[in-house]
Amino acid sequence: MTRNTLLLTTILALLATPSFVESATADDGQPKPEKAIFAGGCFWCMEKPFDELDGVHSTVSGYLGGQTENPTYREVSTGRTGHAEAVEITYDPAVVTYEQLLEVFWRNIDPLNGKGQFCDYGNQYRSEIFYLNIAQKEAAGASLAQLRATTFAGKTVATGISAASPFYPAEEYHQDYYLKNPVRYQFYRYRCGRDRRLEELWGKAAR
Repeated sequence: MTRNTLLLTTILALLATPSFVESATADDGQPKPEKAIFAGGCFWCMEKPFDELDGVHSTVSGYLGGQTENPTYREVSTGRTGHAEAVEITYDPAVVTYEQLLEVFWRNIDPLNGKGQFCDYGNQYRSEIFYLNIAQKEAAGASLAQLRATTFAGKTVATGISAASPFYPAEEYHQDYYLKNPVRYQFYRYRCGRDRRLEELWGKAAR
């Protein structure tokens, strides 16, 4: 028996075993959870709108896009590490699409602000879409192009699109801040003028 014949025989035998067939078909037709990462200024304010979507399993506040490994909030807040505050979203693509996540992202940021977001200034508060694969890159590009041609025609959209770098979860006290500290969270949003500016930009479609 030649080496190629032996290899083929082994493969066929494996395929015929129930355990192999079950492991290969257990998730057949059931899309696995996917991830998306968006930076839209203060990550406290970006968790809530995604958490409210059907199909979103979880959101995690964190940092990416910089040079320092395992950065702390203190380091990122200086604006010198290159990281942006961002949220990593785990979602079910059978329930909510990446394009729908993009719609929520846009309507919760100020795409025209190139110096930060709302009352927060600095590179760490920039708005940016961090894609994880080619499909996300193309969807993000198409979405941005549509906005430039319609809603913000003739204006400069400052939101960037970049390949995702390592994502570092933020400290625990930042996670689900709007649930842990609802009064402080609402006061921050109000003081920052976030909702007022969103309504100026998006009208009834805001948030």
